Amino acid sequence: MLHFTWPGSFTLAQLNPIPQKYRPSRKLRLRQKAKSSAAALDDVTRIETSFNVLDSLRALRLHKWRLYDLQHIVVLGYIIFSLCIMPSAPLIKTGAMVVLAALLLMPITQQFFLPSLPIWTYLLYFFSSRFIAPEYRPHIWVKVLPALENVLYGANLSNILSAHNHPFLDILAWLPYGIGHFTLPAICSVFIFLFAAPGTTPVFARAFGYMCMLGVTIQLILPCTPPWYEKTHGLEPAHYGMEGSPAGLARVDELFGVDMYTTSFTTAPLPFGAFPSLHAANAVLEALFMQHCFPRFRSFFILYVCWIWWATMYLNHHYAIDLVGGSLIAAAVYYIARSGWLPRPQLDKTTRWEYEYVEFGDRPKMIDEEYGYGYANGYGLGVLENWAVSDSDEWTLGSSSSFDSMSHGETVCGSSSSGTPGILSPTTPPDDFRHSIIGLAPQGDAWNGERLSRESELSEVVIIR
Repeated sequence: MLHFTWPGSFTLAQLNPIPQKYRPSRKLRLRQKAKSSAAALDDVTRIETSFNVLDSLRALRLHKWRLYDLQHIVVLGYIIFSLCIMPSAPLIKTGAMVVLAALLLMPITQQFFLPSLPIWTYLLYFFSSRFIAPEYRPHIWVKVLPALENVLYGANLSNILSAHNHPFLDILAWLPYGIGHFTLPAICSVFIFLFAAPGTTPVFARAFGYMCMLGVTIQLILPCTPPWYEKTHGLEPAHYGMEGSPAGLARVDELFGVDMYTTSFTTAPLPFGAFPSLHAANAVLEALFMQHCFPRFRSFFILYVCWIWWATMYLNHHYAIDLVGGSLIAAAVYYIARSGWLPRPQLDKTTRWEYEYVEFGDRPKMIDEEYGYGYANGYGLGVLENWAVSDSDEWTLGSSSSFDSMSHGETVCGSSSSGTPGILSPTTPPDDFRHSIIGLAPQGDAWNGERLSRESELSEVVIIR
C-alpha cells in the first residue's frame, strides 16, 4: 500500500541514487555556475594571449561548418594556384605553408592572421601572376578604354590632366599615389582597431583582401593598356613581355635622385592591369570604412578620394573609367560587409575598451522609416504612434533594473500600466527590437565569426526619434 501523504522529514534529495559523500558540494556547484556565467558574458574587447595550438584544434573540431566557410576554400584555392605557377622551390614553399599553419593555429596570432589572410593571399596572387604563361593569357585590349573614355566623357581626361606638369604638382600627386596607397591600409587598420567597435578590423581586412583579389582577377581576365601606353606606343597592339612604365612617377625619381618607382613599375607583374584601378578601389573602401567609424571626418575622407583620383590621372596611370570601375567594386564590397558583418559604431565611445556590447549589420528599420509612412508627415515618428499612447511630453529614462528585466524578454518602453499620465512604463516589446538591444559579442568561433548573444546592462537609455 502506498501512502498518499509524504512524511514530514522526506525531501527530494533522498531520491538521488548517488551516495552523499560522492556528491559535489553546494559551494562547488555555485562556483562552477558563476564561472560558466562569466564565460558566457565575456568582455567583447578581449584579446587572445594563448599560444596553445590545442585550443584552436579543439575549436576547429567543434566547429559547425556552414556555407559561409566556403571563403576559406576559395582562399586556399588562390594560395595553391599561386604556389603552383611559381618557379619550383619545394623547400621554400613547404616552409612557407608550415609557418602559415603555425600562425593560424596559435590563438594569439590567429586572431590577426586569419582575418587578414585574404590580404596576404592577394599579395601572393598579384606577384605570382607574372609567371602565368602567355599562351594561357587573353588578348590585350588597347582601344577599349580610350574609346569608353571618349564616349562617356567626350575627351581623354587623363591626357588632359597630364598635359601640363610641374614639380609641385608631381609631389602633390606622389603623396597619395606613391605613399598613401601603400601605407594607409595599415594606418586605417590601427585606427579602426583602437578607436572603433570591436570586430570592425577583421571585417575591414577581409573586405580589403577579397576586393583586391577580385580586382587582380579582372585585370588578368580583361587586360587593358593604361594611358601611358597610348602616349608611348599609340594604339599599336600590345603583347605580353613588354615592360611597364612609371609614367609620371619617373619625374618624382628624378626630383629626389633615387630609384623608388622606375624599376618596380618597369618590372611590374601586371603592366596591363589598368581596369579596374585598385588605387581608387582601396581609397574608396578605406574612406567608406573610416566614415562609418568616424562620421565627423567624412568630408576629409571624401577629399582624399578626390585627391587620389586626380593623382592617378595626372600621373598618367589610369583612365577615369578605371577609377569608376574600382570605386563601384569597393562600394559593393563595403555595403555587402556592412549589411551583415560590420559592427555598428557607438558614437559616445572613444576607444574599443569602452564597449560593453556590439551590434552587427544594418539597424532594422521600422516600416515608417523604410517607406516614409506614419506619423508627423513621414518624419520617421510613426514608432511613437505605435508605442506611446500618452499625451504628455514627459519621458522617462530607462534604469538598469528596467533594462535588466527587458533583457529577459519582459519589458521595453511603452504605455504606462500604473495609470500615471505622461510616464512611459515597460511593456512587452517586439522580438526584433528586443534582439537589436541585446549585444552580440564576437566571441567563440574564430573561423566563421559566430557571435554569442550577450545581455548587457545599460545604465541609462534615452529614446530619440
